[in-house]
Amino acid sequence: MFAVHLLAFHFTKLKEDQIKKVDRYLYHMRLSDDVLLDVMARFRAEMAKGLGRDTNSTATVKMLPSFVRSLPDGSEKGDFLAVDLGGSQFRALEVKVFNDGKQSSQLESKFYPTPKEVIQGSGTELFNYVADCLLDFMESKNLQHKKLPLGFTFSFPCKQTKLEEDIDVDVLAMVNDTVGTMMTCGYDDPRCEVGLIIGTGTNACYMEEMRHIDLVEGDEGRMCINTEWGAFGDDGALDDLRTEFDRELDLGSLNPGKQLFEKMISSLYLGELVRLILLKMTKEGLLFNGKVSTALLTKDKIEMKHVCAMEKYKEGLSNTKEILTELNLFPSEEDCIAVQHVCTIVSFRSANLCAAALAAILTRLRENKKVLRLRTTVGIDGGLYKTHPQYPKRLHKVVRRLVPNCDVRFLLSQSGSAKGAAMVTAVAYRLAAQRKQIDAVLAPFLLSLDTLREVKNKMRAELEYGLKRETQASATVKMLPTYVCGTPDGTESGKFLALDLGGTNFRVLLVKIRSGRRRSVQMYNKIFAIPLEIMQGTGEELFDHIVQCIADFLEYMGIKGARLPLGFTFSFPCRQASIDKGTLVGWTKGFKATDCEGEDVVDMLREAIRRRNEFDLDIVAVVNDTVGTMMTCGYEDPNCEIGLIAGTGSNVCYMEDMKNIEIVEGNEGKMCINTEWGGFGDNGCIDNIRTKYDKQVDEGSLNAGKQRYEKMTSGMYLGEIVRQILIDLTKQGLLFRGQISESLRKRGIFETKFLSQIESDRLALLQVRRILQQLGLDSTCEDSIIVKEVCGAVSRRAAQLCGAGLAAIVEKKRENRGVEHLQITVGVDGTLYKLHPHFSRVLQETVRELAPQCDVTFMLSEDGSGKGAALITAVAKRLHNIGRK
Repeated sequence: MFAVHLLAFHFTKLKEDQIKKVDRYLYHMRLSDDVLLDVMARFRAEMAKGLGRDTNSTATVKMLPSFVRSLPDGSEKGDFLAVDLGGSQFRALEVKVFNDGKQSSQLESKFYPTPKEVIQGSGTELFNYVADCLLDFMESKNLQHKKLPLGFTFSFPCKQTKLEEDIDVDVLAMVNDTVGTMMTCGYDDPRCEVGLIIGTGTNACYMEEMRHIDLVEGDEGRMCINTEWGAFGDDGALDDLRTEFDRELDLGSLNPGKQLFEKMISSLYLGELVRLILLKMTKEGLLFNGKVSTALLTKDKIEMKHVCAMEKYKEGLSNTKEILTELNLFPSEEDCIAVQHVCTIVSFRSANLCAAALAAILTRLRENKKVLRLRTTVGIDGGLYKTHPQYPKRLHKVVRRLVPNCDVRFLLSQSGSAKGAAMVTAVAYRLAAQRKQIDAVLAPFLLSLDTLREVKNKMRAELEYGLKRETQASATVKMLPTYVCGTPDGTESGKFLALDLGGTNFRVLLVKIRSGRRRSVQMYNKIFAIPLEIMQGTGEELFDHIVQCIADFLEYMGIKGARLPLGFTFSFPCRQASIDKGTLVGWTKGFKATDCEGEDVVDMLREAIRRRNEFDLDIVAVVNDTVGTMMTCGYEDPNCEIGLIAGTGSNVCYMEDMKNIEIVEGNEGKMCINTEWGGFGDNGCIDNIRTKYDKQVDEGSLNAGKQRYEKMTSGMYLGEIVRQILIDLTKQGLLFRGQISESLRKRGIFETKFLSQIESDRLALLQVRRILQQLGLDSTCEDSIIVKEVCGAVSRRAAQLCGAGLAAIVEKKRENRGVEHLQITVGVDGTLYKLHPHFSRVLQETVRELAPQCDVTFMLSEDGSGKGAALITAVAKRLHNIGRK
C-alpha cells in the first residue's frame, strides 16, 4: 500500500516538474487577465475603426454589414431552400418551418463533393456546378416545379450591398456561416444576438445599432455585422503577444502577414503551432532526448484532432504516448506529460484570445443598450469548440471573468449555418410580407399634393360659407366675429387682469403694459387646476370655481380692492355680439359642464362674481386663445394678421376686411375672425381622406361627429389615432408578438408628448423601447421601428392638413389685398407646433407648396392666451377712448 502511495507521489511530483518546465518555456503564451483586458480594449478600438466611414479602409477588423436586420421572432413559416458552400463539399437543404401554435422546423439535406478542378477553376464553373447540384437535389425531393425562396451560406469574406440578388427565386439571402449560426440559434432562443465560429477558421458577428454603422444609409433599427475578426492584428497591433512560433507558422502559411489573429486561435493552425514548439524543444534537448524524427520535421504532421486527443481528461496521456510513438519519437513518461501541457497552453491561449474579443463585443452590446447588466445568448459552431474536451469550459469561464456584468448563455448550433441561411430567408420573407401589410395600413395617411390642394380648396369654400349671412348657420367653419378691430400700435399702457381657461388648468394673470420708448410687458400669474368633476359638472360650479381662483390670486397679489380691466381668454367656440359678449356654441377638449351652451360666458362670470360679493372687475373683452396669439405676435410685428394654435386643439384666426363679413354691420376697416376651423369636415366634405382609425377615434370621443378636422390635426387626438393603428397592427400579428396588452386597450394612454419623444431624431430606438415599456408595451427593436413609423405617418398628415388649411387663409388674405405677392406673419402657439420635432417644418413646407405666391413668416407666440388677452383689453380700451373723443 505504501509503495502505491509512493508511486502516486512520484508521478505527481514528476508531472509538476514537467508542467513548470513547459510553463517557463512558453511563458509568453500564458496570458494574464490584465493582458486579456488590454486585448479586449484593442479589439474594441478596431471595431470602432471598422464601423467608421473614414477609418474603415485602414481597419483590420472590417466590420462588414450583412444587411440582415432582424432576428427570427417565432412567426416565420414556410418551405425554404438553402445551399451551404464553405469547404471541400457543399450541402443542399430543404428547411420546413412550422408555426402552428408552437414553432418547429424540419430539415432534409444532401452533401455534394466539390471537385478540385471546380474549386480552383473559374467562378462561372463553380456556380454552374452549384446550380446543377441544387437542381439534382430539387428533383430528388420533387421540388423542381415549386418556386421556393433560397438562402445561400457563403463562408468567405464578402462586401454586401443588399440582401437580394436578381435570380429566379422569391427572396435570395446570401449570408456568412457566422451569421447563419446566429440565425439558427436565434430561432431557438430570441436572445441570441451574437454568432461565433471556432473551427478551421474563426469569426464572430453581432447585432449592431444602425446609427453606428457609417457604411450603410439610415439610422433606424439594427443590422448584423460580420466582424471578420481573423485579421485582427494584421497591422501589428498584436505583435507584442505573438511568439517566435506564431511568426514561423505565419511565414510558412499560404497567406503570410494576414489573418494573424485567426492563426493564433483556429484549429487549422493550432496543431502546426504545437509541432513547431515540440520541434524546438526537442532540438534544445528538452524532449525525446534531443532526437528529432522525420515526422516531427514534416509540416502539418500534428493536426487539431491529435491535440484534442492528447488533452482528453482520462485517456489523454495514453493518447499522447500513442500519437508521439506514431511520429517515431519514442517518448518517456516525462515527455508525454510535457507534450500534453504544451497542447494545453496552446489551446488555452486560443480560448483566452477568443474570449477577450468576444468580451469586447458583449461590452459593446451592453453599452449600446445602455444597461448595467446584459443578458444575451451567443450562438456557437465550429469543430474546435465542438470536439475539444476542455475548450468550451475554458472559453465560458474566461468570458464571464472578463465581463462580470454580462449574463451569457452559450448555445451550440445543432443544424449548422445552412439552416441559418434558410432562417435569414424566412425572416426576409416575413419582413417583406409584413412590409406590405404595414404599407397598406399607413397608405391612407400619405396625402398627395393634389389631395392637399383639394383640402385647401374645400377649406376656402367653407371659409366663404361662414362669412355669408345666408350660409353661415349651416357652415362647418363658423367664422365667428371677435369684435377685435385693431392690433397693438405701441401706445397701450396700464395694469390689466387676464383669465385663461382652455384646458385642465386655469390661469389668472396681472399684466403691466408700458408704452413709449421703453415699452414692455410684465406678467405675474398663478395656475389653478380644474378637477374633472368640475369640468363635467354644472356651469354654476365651474364659474364659482373660477371666481374662487380669481379671489385667491387678487389676495395673493394684494390688489383685491382695485377694479381693473379684465380680458377673459375663453378657448372654446363662442358666437360674439360684441367684444364683451360671447355665447358658447359648444364645449370641446373634454369639457361638458351643463347649462353653459347657448349662454353668454361673460354674464355667467359676472353672476359668479356677484354671488361671491368680494370684489368687482371691469370685464372688457372675451377672447379666444388664437386671437390672443395673433395679438401677442402683433405687438412685436405689425405684419402679423393671422394667429394659429397647433396644440391640444387646433384653430386659426385672421384679420378680415369688414366688407366681406356679412353677419356684422359696417364695411369700414377690419375685424379679427375666429374661424373655429376644427369643425371643418363635419358636413362630410373631407370623408374621402378620413380613415377607419379617424372614425374609431371620433366614435369614442365625447363629441362624436363634431370637430372632425381637429380630430385629425390636434394633439388631443393624434396619440389616440396612433393607439388605434397599433391595435390593428397587433391584431394582424405585426406588433408586440400579436398580443394586445391591457395598457394598449386603455383609451388615452398614448399622449401626444410620447409622439414628440418617439419621433425625436436624437432618440435612439433603445430609448423608444423604454418609452413604450413605460406605457406597459414590451417591444422588440423591430416593434419600435414600426411604432416610430406609425407616429411619423400620423403627425406628418396632421401637419400637412394644418398647412393646407392655413394655405387657404393666406391665399384669401392675398386676394383681399389685391396683390400678386403677399408678405405676412403668422403668430403660432401650441405644444404640437413647439415641441414636436417635425410638425412645424412639415406645416411650413406644405404652406409654401400650396401658396407659392405668399411669403409667410412664422413667429412663435409668448403666452398668447395671457399676454394676448391683456393686449386685446388694452387695445379695446384705447379704441373705446378714441371713440369717446
